[in-house]
Amino acid sequence: MGNTLGLAPMGTIPRRSPRREEPLPNPGSFDEMHRLCKDVFPAQMEGVKLVVNKVLSSHFQVAHTVHMSALGLPGYHLHAAYAGDRQLSPTETQQAKFLTWQFDGEYRGDDYTATLTLGNPDLIGESVIMVAHFLQSLTHRLVLGGELVYHRRPGEEGAILTLAGKYSAVHWVATLNVGSGGAHASYYHRANEQVQVGVEFEANTRLQDTTFSFGYHLTLPQANMVFRGLVDSNWCVGAVLEKKMPPLPVTLALGAFLNHWRNRFHCGFSITVG
Repeated sequence: MGNTLGLAPMGTIPRRSPRREEPLPNPGSFDEMHRLCKDVFPAQMEGVKLVVNKVLSSHFQVAHTVHMSALGLPGYHLHAAYAGDRQLSPTETQQAKFLTWQFDGEYRGDDYTATLTLGNPDLIGESVIMVAHFLQSLTHRLVLGGELVYHRRPGEEGAILTLAGKYSAVHWVATLNVGSGGAHASYYHRANEQVQVGVEFEANTRLQDTTFSFGYHLTLPQANMVFRGLVDSNWCVGAVLEKKMPPLPVTLALGAFLNHWRNRFHCGFSITVG
């Protein structure tokens, strides 16, 4: 007594709660579409460079750079960066140098990114350079978008449209930019935790030039070393070896590059502190 067993009517199917789909990720900025592949390649080095980075607060940091080269005069650069609490995006910048200036504004939504860059706008002289980017995540792996470059000055006006797409798998990423100015394709593959490779193809219709490059990235965690190398269709080979010195915040780098076609060789050494 007191116990009652309720049975559902015959022929009825219990309803399942609808499956909630995960929101699409933000595609990032247009300039970062080929970043994974480009990070595999070594950066050009020449001469001796000393870089000291200093974080003064959560909003302000400075960097001192001393560069000595056989190809030019020695130089010293001071770079200061301030990041406020309120800005359109981390990439928003406004800078002035001599009589030129530009403004970059970026807005990131949940699944899209819109960017606008204005360079040297002159209402009196009726001249301006405008670059607009837009990327949209269609699926968790597919991103499509484009770039529009517009320039205007007295007696001249033109625009260049470039379409872009990126497909991201678990271990590889393929990216393609195609427009009237040329094409840029890259393929990044992560073989394991230590080995990464990248292939890049660039074609410029205005210069009638094409370049094919292959790069690799080797990480040796036990030795705190990173080795990057490249070879391209211009008969250029190069490599950079980076060595961290824990517990000190110091990174040593040694690089060498050789262009067989032009018979040019240069090497470099750098020390980064911070």
